[in-house]
Amino acid sequence: MAEIPIDQPDLSPEQALKLLEEGEVEEIIGLLPWGSNHTFLVRVTHGDVTAFAVYKPRRGERPLWDFPHGTLCQRERAAYVLSETLGWGIVPPTVLRHGPEGFGSVQWFVPHDPEQNYFTFGAEFADQVQRIALFDHMVNNADRKAGHCLLDKHGRIWAIDHGVCFNTQPKLRSVIWDFAGDPIPEDLLCDVEKLCSALEQTDPPHPLRELLSLREYEALQRRVARLLETRSFPYPSTGRHYPWPPI
Repeated sequence: MAEIPIDQPDLSPEQALKLLEEGEVEEIIGLLPWGSNHTFLVRVTHGDVTAFAVYKPRRGERPLWDFPHGTLCQRERAAYVLSETLGWGIVPPTVLRHGPEGFGSVQWFVPHDPEQNYFTFGAEFADQVQRIALFDHMVNNADRKAGHCLLDKHGRIWAIDHGVCFNTQPKLRSVIWDFAGDPIPEDLLCDVEKLCSALEQTDPPHPLRELLSLREYEALQRRVARLLETRSFPYPSTGRHYPWPPI
């Protein structure tokens, strides 16, 4: 495939979201070499602005025994919606729409150094990593690899690849266990409390209600409530709690 671009237009998150929603997916540049599902790098144009995005069509999703078939793209969008509800902005703008290979998720491409990942960041980014760890507990992320944490040129860490999240059963597999047993910082707890209240709203229902099944939504609510009860980062559960491969 073509060389991965190192730059994107300088857009606000709102502008990036609008481009992904309303722009034309003009070209599939190539199949990205990682992941077990079809993942394409695409070019999206809106007016005179062109940007790159990661497109995951529903029909390219590999069937999984523990996730309903055809729902992985919805979970990508749900992770973005949850991140925005928290006000953390750790998931790149992500939309659901039709593209050249059919309906799927389209996510803003984050230019990054592929040699950098969670294992190489060091303590300098502990605060950002802590948010991602807490986020993963809430979404029940079954695949937080080190390479799913992208460091951009501004020193911001983005979390990607959330297709296997929001299961009703405990599935958390992550490389980030540094904070297990630590108290959750008060500012993060405040954000989680606001999320808990937002998830309880019924008129209108929270947007996540359209993306998850009722059982998945209720399981999310229970995980959030549990964090508010314990006020600490959970320890790994029994069984396998690291993804493979780890990067």
